[in-house]
Amino acid sequence: MSDSTMKPPIPDPAQTDTLRYGIDLGGTKIEIVALDRAGAVAVRRRVATPSGYTATVETIAALVHDAERETGRRGTVGIGIPGSLSPATGLVRNANTQALNGKPLDRDVAAAIGREVRITNDANCLAMSEAADGAGAGYRTVFAVIIGTGCGGGIVSSGRLLDGPNGTAGEWGHTPLPWMRPDEFPGPRCWCGRQGCLETFLSGPGLAADCDGPGARDAGAIPARAAAGDAQAAAALARHADRLARALGLIANIIDPDVIVLGGGLSNMQHLYVQVPALMARHVLGDVARTPIVQAKHGDSSGVFGAARLWDSA
Repeated sequence: MSDSTMKPPIPDPAQTDTLRYGIDLGGTKIEIVALDRAGAVAVRRRVATPSGYTATVETIAALVHDAERETGRRGTVGIGIPGSLSPATGLVRNANTQALNGKPLDRDVAAAIGREVRITNDANCLAMSEAADGAGAGYRTVFAVIIGTGCGGGIVSSGRLLDGPNGTAGEWGHTPLPWMRPDEFPGPRCWCGRQGCLETFLSGPGLAADCDGPGARDAGAIPARAAAGDAQAAAALARHADRLARALGLIANIIDPDVIVLGGGLSNMQHLYVQVPALMARHVLGDVARTPIVQAKHGDSSGVFGAARLWDSA
């Protein structure tokens, strides 16, 4: 390889540690972004998620190294995953990407790239991003929700991510649906081993199964069906909005956040922002229910932007 085509070496981080690299590790894609101190994007790219744990670690390391060569600058690295690290073992737990479970992902990636990394749940990354410069900017306490393939939550207060001593703060998706009706109890079986988790009702697959029966997984067409006069689809959306309102009403009673931000694929259903606030008011203890419910500003970029900001709340 000639000198003109060789990639420059990665520079010394002690001299050029000015970028924040974020990794969003999903089941189908891995995305990296580099943010400068002003929040501007220096580089961004996505690749398919490989099968197998070792290949995943190697892919993450390659993305970081390539991005650093392209920018000529090193920096901090944060990673969002569809699970979390156990504070007892340091191993990944409860990840939808099964190959990650039981593995020391932070240590293995750190060894591959030559520096410490921070890892948290993807819903926490959503909360970090939206609180910093998204739909939650300017609010003190932000509760951010993912309603998509799964269902999760994250809490940021005064710019700091709250994860708790057990590393489970905001794990809203695996609490039971509140104020269950007789026809809802005990609820569908969840992959976590419990029944009646919010994820089984509020996620995309949960909405699809409620509308079209067990085995249905794709809720994408349900809003259009309802708009075209499909009574079955309209009824499923009404049940979903009511359940989301109950679930968020419980959050308002416990945390009383200044704003609730919705992310994930189902957050694009615009009727939620019209119907849910009024429905939620019935379940909020007190004489007012002022909590705004807003859509994530950064869309599916919130996860990777939030991962880049994990070192901001040191």
